[in-house]
Amino acid sequence: MAAAEVDVVVIGLGPGGEHLAASLAREGLSVVGVDRRLVGGECPYFGCIPTKMMIRAADALAEARRVEGLAGVADVHPHWDDVAGRIRDEATDDWDDKVAVERLEKAGARFVRGHARLAGPGRVTVQTADGTQELSVRRGVVLNTGTEPAVPPIDGLAGTPYWTNRDVVRLPELPASLAVLGGGAIGCELAQSLARFGVDVTIVEAGERILGPEEPEASEVVTKALEAEGITVRAGVGAEQVSYDGAFSLRLADGSTVGASSLLVAAGRRMNLGDIGLDTVGLDPSARSIEVDERMRASDGLWAVGDITGKGAFTHISMYQANVAIRDLTGADGPWADYRAVSRVTFTDPEVGSVGMTEKQARDAGLDVATAVAPLPESSRGWIHKVDNEGLVKVVADAGRGVLVGATTVGPAGGEILGMLVTAVHAEVPVATLRGMHFAYPTFHRTIETALGDLGL
Repeated sequence: MAAAEVDVVVIGLGPGGEHLAASLAREGLSVVGVDRRLVGGECPYFGCIPTKMMIRAADALAEARRVEGLAGVADVHPHWDDVAGRIRDEATDDWDDKVAVERLEKAGARFVRGHARLAGPGRVTVQTADGTQELSVRRGVVLNTGTEPAVPPIDGLAGTPYWTNRDVVRLPELPASLAVLGGGAIGCELAQSLARFGVDVTIVEAGERILGPEEPEASEVVTKALEAEGITVRAGVGAEQVSYDGAFSLRLADGSTVGASSLLVAAGRRMNLGDIGLDTVGLDPSARSIEVDERMRASDGLWAVGDITGKGAFTHISMYQANVAIRDLTGADGPWADYRAVSRVTFTDPEVGSVGMTEKQARDAGLDVATAVAPLPESSRGWIHKVDNEGLVKVVADAGRGVLVGATTVGPAGGEILGMLVTAVHAEVPVATLRGMHFAYPTFHRTIETALGDLGL
């Protein structure tokens, strides 16, 4: 059977891939989008959207419990059914991608559900439930194959009924206790959310602190907040063995044990690169990520976007890169990719927002570093807020150029406070200009003014 000719094949339809396929189809190109799982990827079904619904509900419980001392007395009774129903019905359509597929096809793209592999330059094969389809590509192939939850090689773990984030968002009811293996963003967000619904939670983190990629000051604030809510944080000690006999038991490196009725593995993500035919186009299938240029090109006729590029495993990066690739595929003249101001938010309470370099990264890069930290509780808004006012603003500057190269915000609205600092890092706004701005009173973001004033530049 002759291969069908098309302009573009998009392998993997996470947020970036779906957007790219639909956009190119609207431009009049013949586009085939392929995915073996749900169209839309991790974000709408197992990641960003359902987990933030959990967090929103958990935050409402926490805020209700803070009424005492501020406004009276509240009697709080958590109902997980409300959260589970909202995730099932509002966020995921019971984990059905019919709406997403119809949206893609309405844009003019053709959807094929199956496992796609590169079969050489300009060629793709797709294994479907009905057999194999072959595609010949005139303009290019775009890879957006994303990631899977990583499972560390801990003795005994593989044979147990552990959960990943994909299982937790589908829980009809909650366990009595939970051990969380991994203290990164996913682990901390889910740990806090479930603890607020009454689950007894222990976080086990092999690194010296939770939220390892963040500034140490941010990790310290979040650790204290989690512990204040009754969550046990075991950092600096990894799990060496896992057993299950109706309940889980984790033996840690220091000889102690952690027991729980359920176990969540939140130990990072694994790139989906091993079985997509990279070797047929001269790329290494064992590579940690796919190297791309500023136009998202991986090789002649091949583009890559999203997590697999190693530029940040965030929906907003995938969408940003998709737009860059769309411009290149349609002959537009940029702008091309720029990663100076990659931002991220960890939706714990308090939230942690970060952009650009940490202090350590800036020093390792050989910059003339100046830093300042301003506590949020000492601001007027923090004092007014009173309960749950933990947080800070940290700024990292290249003193030689007089510009910010990174910043961290921690607080009740940490992710929102970050916005101004993202602009400052991206546009390289001089610190002197930032210090001359007006900062609305009384706001949390006014703490930025204090931090800038303490830089000494």
